[in-house]
Amino acid sequence: MIMFDQLLDLVKEHAGSAVIDNPAVPNEQNDAVCETAANSIIDKLKGMIGSGGADALSSLLGGGNTANHPEVGNITSSVAQDLMKKFGFDGATAGGIVSQLIPTVMSRLASKTNDPNDNSFTMGGILQSLASGSSGGIMGMIKGLFGSK
Repeated sequence: MIMFDQLLDLVKEHAGSAVIDNPAVPNEQNDAVCETAANSIIDKLKGMIGSGGADALSSLLGGGNTANHPEVGNITSSVAQDLMKKFGFDGATAGGIVSQLIPTVMSRLASKTNDPNDNSFTMGGILQSLASGSSGGIMGMIKGLFGSK
């Protein structure tokens, strides 16, 4: 999935002190931690589409201050839970990682989405990626309800 690869690159770009230089994260797990964070972000964005439609996503990525957006807090909590479950990090370690990483990544994602000179993320592309049936998006979930593949 193209969006996942782009989001993973964005997470890795900002993983510095939160993941890569973090002594609580073994070096051999750096990539897996970044992948888990990117997957968790996508899962939460898919959930937003499923529960609130494009308006919820547009509100988050619409160019305003993402730091105060309630969904960033939800995404941060979700990523922390996934890191604790997958890697056995305690709450303080997972919380430290996500508090440094997720607000920055979400701010950059919103910034890139609204930058007319940067086509790496567009609202249409994000919506299409999250809603596509082939990637298990909301359309895939809807098809699954009706037994379609």
